[in-house]
Amino acid sequence: MAHILRDQEKLIQRVRRIRGQVEALERAIVGDQDCSEVLQLITSARGAMGGLMAEVLEDHIRFHVVNPKEKPNSERVKAAEELIEVVRSYLS
Repeated sequence: MAHILRDQEKLIQRVRRIRGQVEALERAIVGDQDCSEVLQLITSARGAMGGLMAEVLEDHIRFHVVNPKEKPNSERVKAAEELIEVVRSYLS
């Protein structure tokens, strides 16, 4: 999990922003906000969580599936990059 430790502060900041979004969602529900506002908050939190998942998964692929020291033009690296693009588009 070296990549998690390396990016720990950045990841923690993202988690804190997500927490803030979820707390805003809770306040909106408790405060009887309009359903369109609640839906927008849900969408924002879901997008933020998807972005976090994509970032951690991308690093996992780069550091655990492919050797980081492997040549950039190898078939394995190219396949990993394609997988990362699919993950990004799926989670976006």
